[in-house]
Amino acid sequence: MSRRLFCEISPLTYKISVQKERFIRDLKNLMSTERFSKEKAEPLPVVVYKHSSLIRRQLGNVDMQLQENKAANLGISAPKVNGIIIRPKETFSFWHLVGNCTAAKGYKEGLTISLGVPSKGIGGGMCQFTNLLHWLALHSPLDIAEHHHHDNIDIFPDFGRQVPFGCGTSIFYNYKDYQLKNNTNETFQFIVYTTDTHLCGELRASAPMENAYHIIEEDMHFVQQDDGFYRRNTLYKRTFDKRTGNQINQVIIKKSNAKVLYSEEFINKNLIRTN
Repeated sequence: MSRRLFCEISPLTYKISVQKERFIRDLKNLMSTERFSKEKAEPLPVVVYKHSSLIRRQLGNVDMQLQENKAANLGISAPKVNGIIIRPKETFSFWHLVGNCTAAKGYKEGLTISLGVPSKGIGGGMCQFTNLLHWLALHSPLDIAEHHHHDNIDIFPDFGRQVPFGCGTSIFYNYKDYQLKNNTNETFQFIVYTTDTHLCGELRASAPMENAYHIIEEDMHFVQQDDGFYRRNTLYKRTFDKRTGNQINQVIIKKSNAKVLYSEEFINKNLIRTN
């Protein structure tokens, strides 16, 4: 039997661990020489990529009230990022802009993932926000500077999936951040807002892009092992020259091997390979 981590011993040790990690991140930020994006501007002229995601989704047996609360949380946080510009050599930090999502700021209890299982907490639902930002950023030359994800578990079966599995993010104030670095000569900008049904986003730029970017999923399948089923796929980022249409680069951005935590009924309708 494996030894429990200090944070797993009790609620108190968990809180101590969180405070320790936050202190370390605060100290790191204090000593950092990075220039973090903080200015806003009117919309830049070029739309690089746009996407929207449904806010209220039925996820297994999760209480739909948590989805309603998530809608409220996204409505509070979106204006803090909307219009932000990322100048050359600047770093975009989600938590630098949004800050701690507390009840005092109006945030409600939403869906979270804790120790690999669905849970709930104040400010829950922010992962959908960074999921959107990440998907936009993948279709650009911006560099991913910090990215965490639930890479070892597949919690919910697909339901109207628009984005390939493995493109998600995991954040936790403030030590699990989502950050981008602008190593180009152009200025970029996020436009984000909520409607009654969707979280909407655009990545804009100060000038047209020379290249186009496509995210491709290949070899998605389920594997049955002794301890259950695993979902596997490979995600590629392909870069194309807009003038010629020729592919000029391809990189692997994610290889997933995630344990499936939901019913086998969904899996049985899909391809299963046994190792």
